[in-house]
Amino acid sequence: MASLKERPAFPACFRLILLFACYSILVAGCGSSRKASHKNSYDQDIPEGRFHAVASWYGAEFHGRPTASGEIFNMYANTCAHKTYPFGTRVKISTASGSRTVECTVNDRGPFVEGRDIDLSFAAAREIGLTGSGTSRVFLETQGRDTSYIRSVKVQSTDKRGPFAIQVGSFTESINAVRLRLALRLKYANAYIQETEIRGTIWHRVRVGNFEQFSKAMDAAEQLGQEGYPALVLRADVQM
Repeated sequence: MASLKERPAFPACFRLILLFACYSILVAGCGSSRKASHKNSYDQDIPEGRFHAVASWYGAEFHGRPTASGEIFNMYANTCAHKTYPFGTRVKISTASGSRTVECTVNDRGPFVEGRDIDLSFAAAREIGLTGSGTSRVFLETQGRDTSYIRSVKVQSTDKRGPFAIQVGSFTESINAVRLRLALRLKYANAYIQETEIRGTIWHRVRVGNFEQFSKAMDAAEQLGQEGYPALVLRADVQM
């Protein structure tokens, strides 16, 4: 057997290939680590952990009406309203004693009563025995998000001359427009209602704006879409 001194040295080109392979493995490992720690933009308003909260509930008065996400409220489905969580956020609610729990999905904004943190549908409230007392202290824990609630931004015109607005909803019933504006104003102080008549019918357009620059309107619209709102960018003077 050849001694160590007698073994031929690796060619220089082979040493370079081996060094490059080791470097590639190291870089790939670092890259995957950074990707794993990346947090999507729509997760920024979803805190992790278990929190004390005050829960209330809503039911028949709003059954069949549009929620802030655009879904029709069904008091018999396990849904809930929260002031900041993106639509599609899954929430686990536990009673203070921990004896009863329910999971529901955020598809609406609220509650609008001071001191309350989350509004449960009638069905979700019934599962934890909340319908009798009306309000109760609970534990709240987020369980991730259904990302199908994320909306793509639509653009009505290629005309880049402002001002621009973002239309989030359009209703023939004014109460639906008022509720959506109230929901939006939890975060967007510039939400407003514009009324227009089309073929004898009054439409109540809920919009956010106005923006002089198209890029600013698009930035706001993309944020709204990430939260789960339908967002249509259009010129502010368009009566559609």
